[in-house]
Amino acid sequence: MQPPNIKNSSKEERQAYVLEAWKCLHDCEACGKCHILKGRDAEIVYADYINGKRSYMDITLEIRDRAIQTK
Repeated sequence: MQPPNIKNSSKEERQAYVLEAWKCLHDCEACGKCHILKGRDAEIVYADYINGKRSYMDITLEIRDRAIQTK
């Protein structure tokens, strides 16, 4: 599923996407979502996307780049 485009979506649609994409699967060893977010709430991490300031991909790449730098 692709994230809603900022120009063609509402704040609520973007928020719903983030919540669905990052919802807990209750299988931490197989999932890894909590590890990627480092204990932060997805709505906080993706707040700029939800508020229409930055693309979902920009934030995702930033998360990935930070993870690579800390290795």
